[in-house]
Order: sequence, then structure tokens, then C-alpha cells
Amino acid sequence: MQLDERLVVARAVAREAGALLRSSLGTHLAVRSKDVRANLVTQVDTQSEALIRKRIGEAFAEDAVLGEESGQSAGDVEHRWIVDPLDGTTNYTHGYRCFCVSIAFERARTVEFGVVYDPMADELFEARLGGGATCNGATLQVSHRADLRDALLCTGFPPYKGRSLATSLEIFAEFMHRSQAIRRDGSAALDLCYVAAGRFDGFWEGGLHAWDIAAGMLVVSEAGGATTDFAGGAATLDAGQIVASNGKIHEAMIETLRRHA
Repeated sequence: MQLDERLVVARAVAREAGALLRSSLGTHLAVRSKDVRANLVTQVDTQSEALIRKRIGEAFAEDAVLGEESGQSAGDVEHRWIVDPLDGTTNYTHGYRCFCVSIAFERARTVEFGVVYDPMADELFEARLGGGATCNGATLQVSHRADLRDALLCTGFPPYKGRSLATSLEIFAEFMHRSQAIRRDGSAALDLCYVAAGRFDGFWEGGLHAWDIAAGMLVVSEAGGATTDFAGGAATLDAGQIVASNGKIHEAMIETLRRHA
């Protein structure tokens, strides 16, 4: 199935798209809202995705591509790329340097590899199913903290208001009491990679899409971490939510989230 060749392309195009994001940061951007005011897109999002689609098409013309900005292309859905060309668009538009490119490849609905590139830190996170996870070639391993009280957590809020925001704030408040501290960085793909690297001990977020988590979820799993939905069930790309942790604090996180279901 030419998996090695696809991974080589993914690495290269992630870096190329990341260079595009880096070079356009701080320039005048045409910004618009998609469906709600907090859900943004810029011309750089679309340029990055067009670049990624072009490179994939040149190398593997028959593969399907699912991208945040252009939806799913025609092609063999049994061999599908899942692309977020700029994860952290709101950060990007404000010059806050927490954003990335996320590219995953799945065969027959199983994610075979994932690549997440942070162009500002020049960190390339990568995982291959059954092959472990790395950052710039160095092996990743989740943290060993076993008590939620000692954990540094991370989360994100969906851009939609109403009851979903109220519930998110209730959960946030409880985790503030139960953990050491919480961060909210605005890039789910990077947050997942930080769990894999042991920088965060746990992460949870709802309102997500496949392109937000496809690569990062595999990076966490291959670094020895746990991923589920909020109820503790199997994590899937279409669940719309994820909990990722070092495994040791996972049940404590799920226990908290179940109280707000």
C-alpha cells in the first residue's frame, strides 16, 4: 500500500505547509467567520489546504482527502488522508504562536500514521500504528503522574455558545479544583501531542472534528497514553469529543466528566 512513501510525503508537505503559515504570520489577513463568530477561517487556511491537496494528488492521485476547508474529495475512501491545514486559526489571526498542521492517513477506517507540525517550534510529531511516537526523531512517552491533584491538564471550548458553553465551564471549574492547573491553548492537535510528550498529563475537549484529532490521537496512543470519549468508551474520529491522558489519571478524568453528562 506504499505506506512508507505516504509517510514521507506527509512529513514533507507538513513542513512545507508549516513554512507557508510561518511566512504569512503577522501579515494582513482576510478573516471571516464560518458559522459562528468564533469559528474563523483565513486565506492562509485555504492556501495551506490547497498546497497539501496538490502534493498528495501529485503522489497518490487515487486517494481521497478529507480537509477542514474543502470537505472530502473524490477518490478511494479506503485510502483517505485527513487534513487540518491550520489548527489554531484564532490563535494565528492574533499572532499567538500556538498553531500547527495536522495530517493523518487512514486505511479501511484505521489511522495508520499521523504527523503534526508546529512551525514556530520546528517540532514534527509523528506516530505510526504499532511503531511508536516521536518528536523530531526522539521517542515520546507520556508522563507518569498518577494523582489528578498533581496533573497539568489542558482543554478547549467549542466556538458555540449556549448550554454547551455553560457545561464546559462547569467541567472546567471542577477540574480546576481537582487538578494542579489547567491550560487552554486553542490547538487540539498540539494539545494531544503535548500529552504524548508528557508536557500535559491529560486533555479533554468536545465539539471536535476528525481533522482535529486524527493525527494527535494516534500520537498519544503510540506514546503509551489512553484515549476515550467522555463516557470512557472507545475514541473514534466522529465522536465529536476526546479525553486523552497518560492513562494513570484517566479514570479520575472520566469520573469528573460523567457527572456532567
